[in-house]
Amino acid sequence: MLTQYTLKMPHAVYSGENALNHMAALIGADTKKIAVFTDKGIIGAGLLRLPLEKIEETGREYVIFDELAAEPTYGQVQEVVDGFKKSGADFIIAVGGGSVMDTAKLASVLATDEYGVKELLDNPGMAGKCVKTLMIPTTAGTGAEATPNAIVAVPEKELKVGIVNDNMIADYVILDAVMIKELPRKIAASTGVDALCHAVECFTSNKKNPFSDIFALQAFEMIMKNIEKACDDPEALEEKNNMLIASFYAGVAITASGTTAVHALSYPLGGKYHIPHGVSNAILLAPVMKFNEPVCRELFAEAYDRLAPDAGAKTAGEKSAWVVNRMNEIVEHLNIPKSLKEFGIGDEDLDTLVLAGMDVQRLLVNNMRTVTAEDARKLYLEIM
Repeated sequence: MLTQYTLKMPHAVYSGENALNHMAALIGADTKKIAVFTDKGIIGAGLLRLPLEKIEETGREYVIFDELAAEPTYGQVQEVVDGFKKSGADFIIAVGGGSVMDTAKLASVLATDEYGVKELLDNPGMAGKCVKTLMIPTTAGTGAEATPNAIVAVPEKELKVGIVNDNMIADYVILDAVMIKELPRKIAASTGVDALCHAVECFTSNKKNPFSDIFALQAFEMIMKNIEKACDDPEALEEKNNMLIASFYAGVAITASGTTAVHALSYPLGGKYHIPHGVSNAILLAPVMKFNEPVCRELFAEAYDRLAPDAGAKTAGEKSAWVVNRMNEIVEHLNIPKSLKEFGIGDEDLDTLVLAGMDVQRLLVNNMRTVTAEDARKLYLEIM
């Protein structure tokens, strides 16, 4: 029986060589002042230089907002939003990773309103688009440039929470590999595995559908084939460009489907223990995929047929095992931590983690294999 599917995307996406050259046309003749959202790390790495050159060529006035923590609380985001509201800017350009783009998205729907980020935690749909946005990701990545989601930390809950509102989908996106060329391997690896999680989770979600499958499967294939070289070789611009596109595709898949237990169980690791989002996902990826494998076997086998049809696997079980093992090999190759002990988390934290992880039901309900509290405990124990 047919069900309904929805696909929502940015108005226009530009990619390929010299994609940044489209900036002037996107800013438009009616724009009077531009707000540039970024962070100190982006500026320090010199990644803001090219976008600023393109802005300056237009002659438009601009203001830079760069006082943003790496994993911001809703209060820290609100401080940036308040500064933006006072600036009088009528166009937003976000140059950065997920936190930068999420903050810009929240600013774009709060520019004219008396309520703020905290209110959107309880009623995300109350906000409407006020200011047009252009997203220029500097990682490949979070997929934030494609989604209607904004993730903020809620200290009183020791958890990260997603604010979801279709009005936060970007108006324009530029994917230019030059923006990730100098990305440190450690960051490229963790954000790349985050995109890998988006792809495989959306393809194995209870909300999967013909729309999300198109983007999730293509993203999964592209990431599995490109991530290692893209992270290892600073000059591998083709692979880096493929990763940017794949990250965007995975973000689109999120809008049409949804992530599952990897993301659900990783949120407490970021919210309470401040482990970077991509790292916490990477730590959980193999254990959760092994847990899910019995009910996702045919889907993993389908992915195998796209990835490595000549690798020798014959049965669905063999194909599925190959895919799960290959994901684990990638995490190992990229030298991402695989144990929570490296972050000072031990058995004494287990009860807190299980309670917080099980609270993320909006994602756990997407998981094809039901995750009980005891299942969550065992999964956390695997990575202790």
